[in-house]
Amino acid sequence: MALSFRQSEIIEIARAEGRVVVEDLAQRFDVTLQTIRRDLSELADMGHLDRVHGGAVPKTGVANLGYEQRRRMNEGAKAAIARACAAAIPENCSLIMNLGTTTEAVAQELLGHRNITVVTNNMNVANTLAANPGCEIMVAGGALRRSDGGLVGELTTQFFEQFKVDYAVIGASALDRDGDLLDFDLAEVRVSKAIIRQARKVFLVCDHSKLDRSAPARLASLSEITVLFTDRALPQELARKCAEWGTEVVVASV
Repeated sequence: MALSFRQSEIIEIARAEGRVVVEDLAQRFDVTLQTIRRDLSELADMGHLDRVHGGAVPKTGVANLGYEQRRRMNEGAKAAIARACAAAIPENCSLIMNLGTTTEAVAQELLGHRNITVVTNNMNVANTLAANPGCEIMVAGGALRRSDGGLVGELTTQFFEQFKVDYAVIGASALDRDGDLLDFDLAEVRVSKAIIRQARKVFLVCDHSKLDRSAPARLASLSEITVLFTDRALPQELARKCAEWGTEVVVASV
């Protein structure tokens, strides 16, 4: 089935923002809610989008979205989250930073920090922080994932096990309503589990679109996270669980 102009635009908006909402689209295109719901249903049937309550998100499944597509999604939200996270990281400290486009945004915000040591398996983070003369950078070994500049594998896990740092800054591909962090790559999951073990405090940077995505591998629980930095308030039940676990939630202003 050929896409209409409106449907093509809806796909681009979903990819750029991570989610589309029926009411917003109806207003944008000056059509009825029923028309937008029909568009979303057709796009879901064609495999372009996944329907969620009130709208749709880019298609997910057992494979992650491409790196460039993920990098462009929710750029404003990621920048706000990164600013809030970096503001919570003092100078004169050590931290581990793992894979993810939001983690890379945090690295950009750390360019003014002095006397920090960053241990990372993210080549993009290392390249960004190379411009900060007050940052010592240690890069993990392992198998290079060309798609996003990540290093993963047993060597990477063993490397991180040699450290005990003040902070870890991590991302996740998805966050479900039970508070579980999810990812697509088991090798990356094993590395991230090691990172969590080796940090005194763990900061999760995660925009709201991750709540509407799914991934097959469980990484951790929000109960293991010190602070979650996001851009929208969590669903009420998940916020309640975070309060019980003692997980602080910081909603960054976009």
